[in-house]
Amino acid sequence: MSDPPRKETEAARRIRAHALARGRGPVEIAQEIHEQCGPLFGTSRVKAHRLAHGVALSDIVAQVRALYEVDGKPPPRLGETLLSAYESGYKRPGPEYLHYLCAVYRVEPDALDYQSPCICGRGHAVRPGAASVPKPRPAERHAATAPDTLVGAIVPRAGERPWATVNDLRGHNRADGPLTIDVGEEDIVLRRTLLQLLAGAGVALDGQILGAVDNLRRKMDDTLVGATVSPTMLDQWEETTYGYGQQYQATPSLRMLCDVLLDFSEVRRMCDKRQPVELQERLCRIAAQLSGLSGLIMINLGDHRLARSFFRTARTAADETGDRQLRAWVTVRESLVPMYYGDPREALHLARKAQDLAGRTPGVAGAMAPAVEARALGMLAMRGRGDAAPSARRALVRGRSVFDQLSKADTSDLVYGFTDRQMAFYEGDTFTSLGDHKHGDEVLSHALTLYSPTDRVDLTLVRIDRAMCKLHAGNPDAALAAGREAILELPADHRSDILVHRARQIGAAVTAKHGDFPAVKEFYEALAGPWVTSPTQERPSVPPSEQV
Repeated sequence: MSDPPRKETEAARRIRAHALARGRGPVEIAQEIHEQCGPLFGTSRVKAHRLAHGVALSDIVAQVRALYEVDGKPPPRLGETLLSAYESGYKRPGPEYLHYLCAVYRVEPDALDYQSPCICGRGHAVRPGAASVPKPRPAERHAATAPDTLVGAIVPRAGERPWATVNDLRGHNRADGPLTIDVGEEDIVLRRTLLQLLAGAGVALDGQILGAVDNLRRKMDDTLVGATVSPTMLDQWEETTYGYGQQYQATPSLRMLCDVLLDFSEVRRMCDKRQPVELQERLCRIAAQLSGLSGLIMINLGDHRLARSFFRTARTAADETGDRQLRAWVTVRESLVPMYYGDPREALHLARKAQDLAGRTPGVAGAMAPAVEARALGMLAMRGRGDAAPSARRALVRGRSVFDQLSKADTSDLVYGFTDRQMAFYEGDTFTSLGDHKHGDEVLSHALTLYSPTDRVDLTLVRIDRAMCKLHAGNPDAALAAGREAILELPADHRSDILVHRARQIGAAVTAKHGDFPAVKEFYEALAGPWVTSPTQERPSVPPSEQV
């Protein structure tokens, strides 16, 4: 005697095979599956009917869409996610969807375990007298007349053209238009860009890509009201989202952006209807994290306008969760936009706002925000603000105090956490800005030993900060050489705007401190190689002096 099946689908497949061999119809098979699998796997009646036909969720969705098309209605929003929620009991179909499910399975609502009459006011039988079968129960009287008619067959309707078959829909040519609802031009642009990057082609961050990116973000803003998803699917999305934290530094920014936004697009498509509170909060958390990560990538690519827009979307999603720690994480990550491309006073304001949101509970934002505050104060100290230096040192002490209380999980992720190497980098950067170049170089040297060779963004920023230490120590030639080396040793597709922008600040600082220094022109020319940059910004061959 064989062992009992361990999986629901395996058990249902075995029941269906034996029932078909005995000449049973789909309604009777569904009843057997429900009776045998229900106690073991919690199989609902509506799911049992699908398993009785031996088809996937996508087949049922395709058949419902075909019925909508025949009835002259616009495509429904029903998808595999929502149908799965019906089968798992997390959602109940509305009257219209229930009508079409009854039409597909050819049963009355109570056979699907929904105790309400169908809105059509008539039965869902197809052809009376098609075969002789055992007398059905009243709830199943509409399907028993045609046990040989399974989901996917062509079923003519009086006075109307036949349904499309599931096989026809499976063979649908994507060139004729996407079958999935609301797959926009943005997805096409991003997928094409990703394929070009995978093929090794040089891809410029042009207006078409940026337009697709911003349109996708706007659509998320429009539909960020929650969608019906299963907990299992959310588990998978959360794993994917946190996986990006491990890939962020090692993957070229434009390639990373394509990967993240394609998943972001899928999450947005799930956000079409409200759902149970606990599922809605998880989905909004994923949306906030992916949007925040997209903002970080846009910082790397040098488009601070789109970076701010993504952080705004992330705040909207985070507000839906009610999680102050998540809102604080979004805010402190947003502070990096003015840190690199704006006014350090704004970065200081956002860092302090993040600390207020984080409160007294030790967390990622609670440790990172004081470190960002210290960096911003260090930049202000360079610009002559007298009280900035002692305030920066106090902020570092506060940040280190909270950091020492973080869990291992919080200190192991470069995006959603705050690592020891990031803390060392922020401390070294602050000391460098405060003019304590000896202490700064020691801390930055220690940070270099903590970073992996694949953590290219932060690793290069640390090397550029060490070059700045050489400048403060009175060695401009060594500073320019170290800055040039930090950029040129990067693969071309990793020379993102933030790194080149930061390196060029060394040249600007040398010019400000030493005047017309001969090596500066050669330094700028060396940095004028291939990089990914924003098309909205004209880049002169030799930039004007930047205040650092």
